[in-house]
Amino acid sequence: MREKNIIIKKIDTTDILDVAELLKRLYLELGEEKECNHYVTEELISDFVKNNNYVILKASENNNIIGLITLSESQAIYCGGKYGLIDELYVLPEHRSEKIGVLLIEEAKKIGLEKKWMRIAVTAPSSNNSRAMKFYKKNKFDFAGPKLSYEL
Repeated sequence: MREKNIIIKKIDTTDILDVAELLKRLYLELGEEKECNHYVTEELISDFVKNNNYVILKASENNNIIGLITLSESQAIYCGGKYGLIDELYVLPEHRSEKIGVLLIEEAKKIGLEKKWMRIAVTAPSSNNSRAMKFYKKNKFDFAGPKLSYEL
């Protein structure tokens, strides 16, 4: 495999359209999330970029975004304070198995340490996505059960 020059950093306002496109691809790929595509707007992503408790990191190669991870900050007594939540993690299919996801997770861990998070959590992938589950376990995430939600 050729040497890759992957850069991981926070997105800025010039990245919003590319981030929106990757999020739409993610939701379509997940299937059960495809209805979320109507939420993907430049305005909403811009608002999130300005929010101190939300981070979007991009993985770029030759100035092209090939992956992203979104992190939000929450807090809970059961984990002893603040923690991070991976809301989305996506790597373009043609760049999978190139350790892009690992690089994004490692940068997320650095941010978590800076923000003094007690942990980083991720919603367990659906049972039909064993590849994602293997990825998280390989990156030292422990299974703590899936989440349920109630739409308001």
